[in-house]
Amino acid sequence: MIRALTGYSTRHPWKVIALWAVLGVVLVALTPTLIARVTHHRTGDFLPRSYDSAAALRIAEEQFGVNPDATTVTVLVARSDGKALSPADQKRVETEAAKLARHRVIMPKEDDGPRFLLPDHSQTPRIAPAMTAPDRSFELLSVQLAGNPSDTGVQGVYRTFRDAARTQFSESGMRTGFTGGLADSVDTADAHETAAKVGSALVMGFIILLNVLAFRSAPAALLPLIAVAMIGGVAVGAVAVAAMLTGHKLDAGTPNLINVVLLGIGIDYLLFLLFRFREQLRNRPERPAREVAEEVSGRVGTAITSAALTIVAAFATLGLATFGQFRSLGPAIAVAVLVMLLGSLTLLPALLAAAGRKMFWPSKALRHKPGEGRAARFGALVTRRPLTMLTASVALLAALAAGLTGIRMDYGRSDFGDRTAAAATAAEISRALPAGVSDPTSVFVTAKRGGTLTTDRLNGLHRALTQVKGVGQAAATVLNKDHRAARIDLYPTADPQSQQARDLASGPIRDAVARHTPAGTTAHVGGTAAVFADISTAVDHDLRTVFPVAAALIALILLLLLRSLLAPVVLMLSVGLGFAATLGAATLLFQHGLGNPGVDFTLPLVLFLFVVALGTDYNILIADRIREEMQRPGPARPAVARAVRHTTPAIAMAGLVLAGSFASLATTPGNEQVAFALALGILLSAIVLSLVLVPALAALLGRSIWWPFRPRPTAVGHSRHRTTTPAPEPDQVMAEMSQAHSTGARRPADA
Repeated sequence: MIRALTGYSTRHPWKVIALWAVLGVVLVALTPTLIARVTHHRTGDFLPRSYDSAAALRIAEEQFGVNPDATTVTVLVARSDGKALSPADQKRVETEAAKLARHRVIMPKEDDGPRFLLPDHSQTPRIAPAMTAPDRSFELLSVQLAGNPSDTGVQGVYRTFRDAARTQFSESGMRTGFTGGLADSVDTADAHETAAKVGSALVMGFIILLNVLAFRSAPAALLPLIAVAMIGGVAVGAVAVAAMLTGHKLDAGTPNLINVVLLGIGIDYLLFLLFRFREQLRNRPERPAREVAEEVSGRVGTAITSAALTIVAAFATLGLATFGQFRSLGPAIAVAVLVMLLGSLTLLPALLAAAGRKMFWPSKALRHKPGEGRAARFGALVTRRPLTMLTASVALLAALAAGLTGIRMDYGRSDFGDRTAAAATAAEISRALPAGVSDPTSVFVTAKRGGTLTTDRLNGLHRALTQVKGVGQAAATVLNKDHRAARIDLYPTADPQSQQARDLASGPIRDAVARHTPAGTTAHVGGTAAVFADISTAVDHDLRTVFPVAAALIALILLLLLRSLLAPVVLMLSVGLGFAATLGAATLLFQHGLGNPGVDFTLPLVLFLFVVALGTDYNILIADRIREEMQRPGPARPAVARAVRHTTPAIAMAGLVLAGSFASLATTPGNEQVAFALALGILLSAIVLSLVLVPALAALLGRSIWWPFRPRPTAVGHSRHRTTTPAPEPDQVMAEMSQAHSTGARRPADA
């Protein structure tokens, strides 16, 4: 199947290129609209229905008409001269708010695409008075806007509304402040806009520079990169289509994560093909480039397929997760990687066949074989002193893994302090009112068997909730239209995003509700703090489930690919140690070093899947090449040295590119931990594990690493790899055998 795809693509390259170009144009154009339809912005929507806060969300929607697609912005209005608001001032605030509530806000036009392809988020905001400060220093308005806060169109609508409100109130002698999730997202995005653009440009420039340095060629640096970007665009569109057809919802950050992942792994697979293509063109200068492209694509395509299926299998295990954000991420990444795999087996081979030797123009490297370079010397070092190299790499990884001591999970959202105007407004509000005013914890009560509720019936529960330590204030009980449901908003003194607020919601508040809920009614605790408290429970369950299942599936794929029992164990132990080292390093930096409450709650799972799955890609490449080299005549250690020599440039460069891609996530606020950990994890996997630890173990164990099916050296003339690996010159074989003898390579394990 693999060779059939690569063979057809290299025999009919222009047809394949044209097909992918059409798919790319169509799906990339439709992706913004499709993504807008399949994304959730409320984290609580990803919780199973059995969780308390999820039940509260349903009651809010069904009984109180809360729009699940709405996001709330809190507007602070105060006198410009700092004096207390008079009754006339408050009347003026109400008048201006009413004017704003009648004005339809038009979504600004985006400069980077036709308007008809983007969903129109123009709308009339819902504005209502919220609260007045006890000292009358300001009044709060609650503004509801519909749409995903991460959507650029919704953010544009908010900016238009914010600017209009500022102008309108300033003409009445008032100043305004804006806070809430959407306000903070926009302020943060605006503050980091330049950094994000510069960061993206630097990553692309870094990737192009590496390609130019590696191949000394403009086509090799640019054309395949464009192809990978095209496949990535098709993949994101395919994910959106699949989500829409299956009814699944994606987290708002998933498309951005997919883009980064696909750019990295796509370039990885591209580099594996390019380096092997150049190697074979050098070794077989008399053969047509199209034939070489077909052979190389078929051979490397097997390793690429195994690597991609490893990622797919790892992320497929997220289907077992109870937290919907994880459960939707798994299929999304799996579909995207399968599309990238299809592109790597069709479009990339077609490019090699179409360009031929011109792919490496104007470099003259194809006219001569390279001499002994750094990669050859590095391979010789690893196989000459394998025990020393193994000990050093294990010691480094163990030292980093020691950082796991005292690790804690942080379920809060990113805190940017007073660096944003929204955060400064929130701080001003908290100095006069409880911190939870803009994001209350809500208790929802419903009557059983069609009964009705009264405020008097709920007085005992309301009184008990006001006496809970940590609740600064409780709003009056609100009944819905048919009096079958009630809501009591609580304003904690703690920041709603803090661990203290989550502990308050999941502990004392829920305890008070359980003890004082009237007979014949049920009660549920909702709000941001309660949602994240429940998420912590769901994530803890998912970590215990997904880790072992994913490890088992990856081990099974390695077993089938490598046809060995010992080699998969070696590789799994190495990537497991790499995962522990990466998570430990992140804990050392962010929790112990920078004083964060802990590491982001999604980090262990995302890191495990990406580092283990993507890191296994490099292990598969080096292990596959070691096995191939060990099937040639001669001792095992020189075979390992040859494998390291040929794969070091591809693996090292691929690791740098993928790490750079993940590092670009740091330009998106809130992703600093993920960016650092993934970049470090990929570098450790590529350089320390794949190029040092695994080859050192292979050198120590020799052909025994493939137990119980050790490959026997095959005569070159009858080797099934004779078309892709040229026979070594006699003097080369003698030199390697002499080196092996001098380094003690002739031992039973190498026989």
